[in-house]
Amino acid sequence: MSKTPYPLHTALSLAASGIPVLPLRRGKVPFGNCTACADNACGGRPNMKTPGPCRCPGVCHAWAAATTDPAVITSPAWAEAWHRAVCVGYHPGGAGLTVVDLDDADAITWARTALPATRTVPTTRGEHWIYRGVMPSRNTVRPGVDIKSTMAYTRYLGPGTGTLTALPDAVRALAVKEPPTVRPASRFLAVPARSGGVMCPHRTPVFLERGIAMAEQRITQARSAIHTTVYGAFLAVLSTHGRCGCLTDDHITRLFTAAQAKGETLRHCTDAWTNARTTLGL
Repeated sequence: MSKTPYPLHTALSLAASGIPVLPLRRGKVPFGNCTACADNACGGRPNMKTPGPCRCPGVCHAWAAATTDPAVITSPAWAEAWHRAVCVGYHPGGAGLTVVDLDDADAITWARTALPATRTVPTTRGEHWIYRGVMPSRNTVRPGVDIKSTMAYTRYLGPGTGTLTALPDAVRALAVKEPPTVRPASRFLAVPARSGGVMCPHRTPVFLERGIAMAEQRITQARSAIHTTVYGAFLAVLSTHGRCGCLTDDHITRLFTAAQAKGETLRHCTDAWTNARTTLGL
């Protein structure tokens, strides 16, 4: 990858035109977080919805560090990054743009037949098609095609050629995720009822329903560590209801449905349920 000549000069020029910029190191990746921001200890700037520098003076949190403020761009805290930078990155969404990143010749051929013409910038292997308007970013929307807009960064490769076109519905549709296919839990996952014909006290409708509903809510409201949250919710349900056989396939399916709606696969749900049972000796 060739180094961008005078990256700081390029960055200031872009910032002056309203494009939020950040330095990129070798590999076209942002610089790592500072000590105070390591592992998102500061709260995780990428969770914010707008571009701009982190509260710390460093170049932290990837796309969210992008800024148009020349005082920040030329600050001592950014100076070392610019000295080591190999190219300039920018936040398309912060500039009101969406970049369709076409990675190879096949992707370019597809775009020429499926998308309206717009400003085009050559890349190492393909092209960036730039549209006016913002949308959610998403990688691999089809073979060789990524979308970079909000909460994303991309490399600046020049002004390109052609006239900016308004973001078409055809591009927006690429980022629409299909709803997860929810399959019911297998019957073998249910815990056998205890013998003796004694009615389980947990079958009290209010008590059992409250436990399942709380587990569903815990999973649904999770914003991070989804795998861990799902396992913890399964473990909590099984620790209360797993030894008496009151759990039915319907209850387990409700928990699996909540987990799959958060992006978990059926296999992971099954593994998490089995691991929770093993932990409790069920």
